[in-house]
Amino acid sequence: MSIHERLERLEELGRRAEEGGGAARVAAQHERGKLSARERLDLLLDDGSFVELDRFVTHRSTDFGLEDQKILGDGVVTGYGTIHGRLVYTFSQDFTVFGGSLSEAHAEKIVKLQEMALKNGAPIVGLNDSGGARIQEGVVSLGGYADIFLRNTLASGVIPQVSVILGPCAGGAVYSPAITDFVYMVRGTSYMFVTGPNVVKTVTHEDIDMEGLGGADIHASTSGVAHFAADSEPECLASVRDLFRFIPQNNQELPPTAGTSDPHDRRDEKLLEVVPDNPNHPYDMREVLTRVVDDGEFYEVHRQFAENLLVGFAHLGGRPVGIVANQPSVLAGVLDIDSSDKGARFVRFCDAFNVPLVVFEDVPGFLPGVAQEHGGIIRHGAKLLYAFAEATVPKVTVITRKAYGGAYDVMNSKHIRGDVNLAWPQAEIAVMGPKGAVEVLFRKEIAAAEDPQAATDARIEEYREKFAHPYIAAARGYVDDVIDPRDTRPRLVSALDMLRNKRDSNPPRKHGNIPL
Repeated sequence: MSIHERLERLEELGRRAEEGGGAARVAAQHERGKLSARERLDLLLDDGSFVELDRFVTHRSTDFGLEDQKILGDGVVTGYGTIHGRLVYTFSQDFTVFGGSLSEAHAEKIVKLQEMALKNGAPIVGLNDSGGARIQEGVVSLGGYADIFLRNTLASGVIPQVSVILGPCAGGAVYSPAITDFVYMVRGTSYMFVTGPNVVKTVTHEDIDMEGLGGADIHASTSGVAHFAADSEPECLASVRDLFRFIPQNNQELPPTAGTSDPHDRRDEKLLEVVPDNPNHPYDMREVLTRVVDDGEFYEVHRQFAENLLVGFAHLGGRPVGIVANQPSVLAGVLDIDSSDKGARFVRFCDAFNVPLVVFEDVPGFLPGVAQEHGGIIRHGAKLLYAFAEATVPKVTVITRKAYGGAYDVMNSKHIRGDVNLAWPQAEIAVMGPKGAVEVLFRKEIAAAEDPQAATDARIEEYREKFAHPYIAAARGYVDDVIDPRDTRPRLVSALDMLRNKRDSNPPRKHGNIPL
């Protein structure tokens, strides 16, 4: 056979590999509002950058008729390319081939990619669209999942791992995305659950559909499993591309800087009006964030989950930062079980990947109640405390209004290695709010007064004058400076510039024991 004939054969095999399960199955995929495995890669990666690996791999099963159904690639497209010019490894499961089910060979392709990503210090993005383990291969398929889970765990905190759910993801398959750093889902077409609706109905007699059990909005708002929920696959994949503007290639690198025309010394007059004069009135912390960060752009993570705490990425002076902020417009910005988990996970990601942390604090405390106490608010709140205390990246806090009780300590206070802690003039830093404090300190006096309400009001005013301000904390050095709110942006940019070469470390250990 001549070289030209061999090249023709290579081209023919290449076309077969690209066809996946065939045109009819691709058309069926499109009818469901889903893209093909390769169309998804085209949207995720820079144009023309994808290089495929293992396109000629086929399954090895000889049972249940599979010996006559060998399809090149075996249901997953693997390789590497670039996002914004930077190397990324990626796999895209092909639902048109055996429902994207995972076989031994399918798993080996993914494991090979994971190991290459780890060795070369580059992120990995998994596009998941699979019916689960390939039943015909039995325990071999289950072993393949475990091989993937192990690599997910070993790569955690070393390279960024992103999971994009673009179809069903059920049973053991859900645990690979759960170990990764960020999970994206698409409304109406992607699902995650350990057991499907039929099993749930059989065991618990609960009648629920796939969307209600494990759809994108459920996981983005109720369970917190998904960090992002999009309306379409193109929107979802564009959002993944946006994420890579803020994160580094691996834990040994700094995140990429970005050019901006937004002046570093810009002051914003509107910041004087954001926080209401009445300390009990809510406001939207997002307005503060967008007026401070570069070009008003805040890439929010977990937007629909535990909305009393905001987390996400932005740029300040061209440098990526991770933002953690109380949200006074939801539950007054208190910390509860879900928001503590949300914040702790985000803080630990930023610390693992050298992303400085900027905290905007307005917190009246932890949410009281039987449900919170019985649900383990002590244990969950300790996660956020642990995460901030453990973090060695630059950490800057701005107290915009309330900083009460243990929540003051938890939200990156000076006492847990906050590097620069600033406060606005209206900040209230105390053990508890004026009303609660007065009711404890002057209970007998108020009860004996002719006009208990007037006595209470007088003591509250006295307490505010003595304690509900930032200057006692500033006198102790717990707050580095009390600043004009309009100067927040330039002061944060200056602080981050100053902290650029920060060196800090934790005692040598195998790992800590975070209260999970």
